[in-house]
Amino acid sequence: MSVLLSIKDLSVSAEEKELLHGISLDLESGGTHVLMGPNGAGKSTLGLTVMGSPEYAVTGGKIFFDGEDITNESAYERAKRGIFLSFQNPVEIPGITLSEFLRNSLEQITGKHMKLWDFKKKLKAAMELLNMDSAYADRDLNVGFSGGEKKKAEILQLLMLEPKLAILDETDSGLDVDAVKTVSKGINEYKKRTGGTIFVITHNTRILEALTVDKTHILSAGQIVAHGDAELVADVIADGFDKYIGK
Repeated sequence: MSVLLSIKDLSVSAEEKELLHGISLDLESGGTHVLMGPNGAGKSTLGLTVMGSPEYAVTGGKIFFDGEDITNESAYERAKRGIFLSFQNPVEIPGITLSEFLRNSLEQITGKHMKLWDFKKKLKAAMELLNMDSAYADRDLNVGFSGGEKKKAEILQLLMLEPKLAILDETDSGLDVDAVKTVSKGINEYKKRTGGTIFVITHNTRILEALTVDKTHILSAGQIVAHGDAELVADVIADGFDKYIGK
């Protein structure tokens, strides 16, 4: 497999405090990668930095996507390239409906106008897959949504936008068993349709039960301390992170 995302010796700071220290990581096209680690390890920081969040400053190293250096590109430019991030805590955006947001996003990313009928057909099918009430399409984005519906709305965006790389940050956080199954179904459908690359950021393993994991990486105190395959997930389930902390 070719490498889709390559992180080379990446160091990241926020408010003059270094949070990530010399991270090097390759994500292969079409693979499912998992980033695990204890709370405060820097997992979300890495995901947001790859997405281009202005909250974080790259102080060393490079980020390459599809062979091109994107280290200094904006989040908008990265989204147009096909990078997607589902937030750990999705924000509420009054004044724009979920449907409007999705259609505008599609047209911005593809640079093409999408016929309303075709858009509604695609949206209806995706919402049915996620067991989402169609009424949510006409509600302001995430406003008044429950935690579970916000997470479903994130996966709905994934299905509609079909990015090359999907960074899923604690997508299973706060979800009950049924909601985790529904979200996992949506992720697997995305993989089936697009063959896209998934980067799951989590300290919980529930969402991994329905996914085929190719590579696992453990982050501790802002550094990658272990690489492995799906067996590394099983090891963490059995023994926790203690033996990797401080390496």
